[in-house]
Amino acid sequence: MDKIRSNILLIGMPGSGKTTIGRLLSKRTGMPVVDTDDLLVEKEQIKLQEIIHDKGLDYFYEAEARVLSDLMLKGYIISTGGSAVYYTEAMEKLRGCCVVVYLKASVERLLRNIRNLDSRGIALKPGQTFEDLYEERCPLYEKYADITIETDGQTPASICREIRSRLP
Repeated sequence: MDKIRSNILLIGMPGSGKTTIGRLLSKRTGMPVVDTDDLLVEKEQIKLQEIIHDKGLDYFYEAEARVLSDLMLKGYIISTGGSAVYYTEAMEKLRGCCVVVYLKASVERLLRNIRNLDSRGIALKPGQTFEDLYEERCPLYEKYADITIETDGQTPASICREIRSRLP
């Protein structure tokens, strides 16, 4: 990995495995891992779903954007929330210091992986379905990705191997 982009940033839909892959990749590389959803929960002192429910989606987006913009890390694996790609300024900053890895999964696989859709803290607009969200976000993930990993049919271990083999 080049000196300028010393972090690995994992992006993708909820249920794509960002947290799991981040932790496993950390064990395999020795790089520390940070999960931006955890940072947001720590900062707000309430669960993601409670932020969305109690304070509103706009507040959630603003708080998440601040967490992403405030990241000043070197040599980390960073697992993001699924909505990270909505924040152009933060994503452009992160692209400068991170190799961006998109964990791409089919909507069917994602829905199988998510057992708690109503309580997970997924930023759905009123009336928006998970499938709608998928269609909205996929072009953004593709826009920011340096590396795209097709995760359907792969194990976490094989995904980690593929990421490592494709890092610059």
